Amino acid sequence: MRASKGLLLAFMLLPLVNISAGAQQRIISLAPHTTELIYALGAGENVLAVSDYSNFPLEASQLPSVASHNGLDFEKIIRLQPDLIVAWQGGNKPQDLARLASLGFKLYYSHPQGPEDISDDLRRLGLVLGQRRRAEKLAQAFTRDLADIKALYHADKKIPVFYYMWSSPLMTIGSKAWVNDLLNICGAQNIFSDAPTPYPEVSVEQVVRRQPQKLIAGMNTSLSDASTFWQGKRDLLAAPLMIVNPDKLHRFSPRLIDGLKQLCRKIHH
Repeated sequence: MRASKGLLLAFMLLPLVNISAGAQQRIISLAPHTTELIYALGAGENVLAVSDYSNFPLEASQLPSVASHNGLDFEKIIRLQPDLIVAWQGGNKPQDLARLASLGFKLYYSHPQGPEDISDDLRRLGLVLGQRRRAEKLAQAFTRDLADIKALYHADKKIPVFYYMWSSPLMTIGSKAWVNDLLNICGAQNIFSDAPTPYPEVSVEQVVRRQPQKLIAGMNTSLSDASTFWQGKRDLLAAPLMIVNPDKLHRFSPRLIDGLKQLCRKIHH
């Protein structure tokens, strides 16, 4: 039987509420990073379905997908009858999440705004999953590691860099993008931090005019393939090119620490 509207509203407003803590909850994850959080908290065996691109850990990629950039597969979700749906507020479509709530499903909303918020997300979700002790251990380790990286790469004068996630069209980041904060932690300055949108399209000519000291491709590609795009432009732009793992950097999970360490090392190499 579904929860009453009053209980459902309480759960939506207070994601810290521990519903059936310790029980074998049947779970659906609606984003790659929420999938990673669930597995990190030791509840992976309870996951029924995930979103597209939920490829870590490997076993998650073997599960059926019920979420994509087009939205949710409500028929599959209803058929699976999960006890808990872990959603990405800000990533999943608001109208889809509203429909899930109207159907009576219990929802947990993950909504980190900055790297520091990952620790809080771990604690809140851990409480809901009955994994409070494990969540606290992960959260403390994440907070400690993040502080160490900040201290190691703190710099008053930052290295100007061009970070891009796609080459055709050439898509970079603005000041409101998640990775902009990561670049600042690494002692780098995004050359398009003045962009009015989080993910603007720019031209090679604009990049050349701003003369970054590093080119950073946050893409699942090889250095050789990424270098092909810049061929013929090297007489105007001599900045070295590097590849970083977008799955580790763009997802709000404990793996961010590994991605951030890699990013910082490459910037300062």
